[in-house]
Amino acid sequence: MFSKKTETEGKTHSWVDSMRDSSPTRVKPTTSLSETEEKNTWIMREAVRDVGRYFPTAIVTGRCRDKVYSFVRLAGLYYAGSHGMDIKGPSKNSCRNKKDYQDVLFQPASEFLRMIDEVYNVLLERTKCIPGAKVEDNKFCISVHFRCVEEKMWATLVERVRSVLNDYPKLRLTQGRKVLEIRPTIKWDKGKALEFLLESLGYANSTDVLPVYIGDDRTDEDAFKVLRSRGQGLGILVSKVPKETNASYSLQEPTEVKDFLRRLVEWKRSTLQGQCRV
Repeated sequence: MFSKKTETEGKTHSWVDSMRDSSPTRVKPTTSLSETEEKNTWIMREAVRDVGRYFPTAIVTGRCRDKVYSFVRLAGLYYAGSHGMDIKGPSKNSCRNKKDYQDVLFQPASEFLRMIDEVYNVLLERTKCIPGAKVEDNKFCISVHFRCVEEKMWATLVERVRSVLNDYPKLRLTQGRKVLEIRPTIKWDKGKALEFLLESLGYANSTDVLPVYIGDDRTDEDAFKVLRSRGQGLGILVSKVPKETNASYSLQEPTEVKDFLRRLVEWKRSTLQGQCRV
């Protein structure tokens, strides 16, 4: 009994150490998490919209696809929600080139929907006494945000989440940036989603196409690994501090990403204008 308890405590401490490594000292926010995310979304929206007019563009996220679309509201993009377990292409009417239209819809974890919903409700109950904890239903996965949880409560939060998952061996616990993620045990991640999109668009074996993947989360490393292993494309990590990464380049913050995308659009426009003059 003693050894089992020690093993459990050791695993909890390991999770807390990992959470601490990915989470700088918390400063009390002057705005809510949702307000910050909404501000960043609208900063990027215009740049992403313009990129989508010239290049096939996808948003790959851990959030629920429908939720992300509701505040991005750009119909001409591909959306891969729930870490790529819920993929949908743009509507046919939004595509500039109808012959290149791809009605992509792929949900490799559909059988887990009922289980995910059940675990979500249990986690809401088990974590409601931990101040700052936020449980988010992302359809094919669940996010437990600890950004606003005092560090002294992290161990308690991890123990409660892991105790729930003990009854669900087909689900696994992973960690992102200031968030614990509960996902199905299937072999699927953002890297697999990227491969699926490249294949669906007919770019998997193209030598004249350069995929660019931009991400700021630990879970984006799966996509960076895919590009590096294929020798096709560039991964760009967004981080203010140096990190070990499989990305090829880095940008420090969303405003730099916005500037990068705008320059990409300017380059494409100038290229097309040059072709028209010939």
